[in-house]
Amino acid sequence: MTGVQSRYQFSTNDSMPRKKSAELKGNLFLLDGNQQSFTHQQIDLLLAIKDCGSITAAAKQLGISYKTAWDRIDTMNNLSDQPLVSRSVGGTKGGGTQLTSFGEEILTGFSQLQEEHAAYIDRLGASLHSMGDLANFLRSTNLHTSARNQFRGQIKKVTKGEVNTEIELKLSATTSIVAHVTNESAQKMKFRKGTNAIALIKSSWIILSKELDVATSARNKLVGVVSKINRGKVNSEVSIDLGENKTLCSVITNQSVSTLKIKKGDNLCALFKASSVILMAD
Repeated sequence: MTGVQSRYQFSTNDSMPRKKSAELKGNLFLLDGNQQSFTHQQIDLLLAIKDCGSITAAAKQLGISYKTAWDRIDTMNNLSDQPLVSRSVGGTKGGGTQLTSFGEEILTGFSQLQEEHAAYIDRLGASLHSMGDLANFLRSTNLHTSARNQFRGQIKKVTKGEVNTEIELKLSATTSIVAHVTNESAQKMKFRKGTNAIALIKSSWIILSKELDVATSARNKLVGVVSKINRGKVNSEVSIDLGENKTLCSVITNQSVSTLKIKKGDNLCALFKASSVILMAD
């Protein structure tokens, strides 16, 4: 299968000394064999969800597992300022999965890119709310890391100490996390209030508790609802819906799942230290 990878950069047209205008330049790359780009996989999934209205049917259409499909959806929603995919439970039609209006915009943009690359660049400003929306989305989806949890957010507060700097990152209207980095790193990465950053949190660093009011020294305490439990031979992957289409994943032992009697629909408290959050400049 052939994958598609896009790279964008802003430049200034200096052909006329007295009139400089910013423009977006785009290069399209086709990758053969197993080097299919992550972005292309996302677009295929968005298209399938739009056609099928069901994550199960979309996964079957693409020949991927149900878990893989949900992992890609969670990644897209976590790395985007706005959710691309929404899901509903129950109702007259028994629930389903559909694209949000922002997801439709992203899908439309990439479809134009694949079909008519040069013309797409000219029409981009009219088809999306802002150039920055697509630029930020592209930049985030090119991130490759072993960390199971990846979130893009806006820096809400920066507090400098003697050695470390505490940074509060706003993931959504109701969810924020705190990270500790060295003062040198904060200065080098140019972390400032109002700028964006990407947070990485390994799933094995997250402790789960059914006691929602538990007292702890952990700087981060997020409460959500268990949306999925994927049980392996030794460990289980527990996905927690934090609301506003943000999902946190924790890996704990099967024994812990049994001891805590964790099941889908339970309210859980996720705990992790500020030092467990790795920040990247966006």
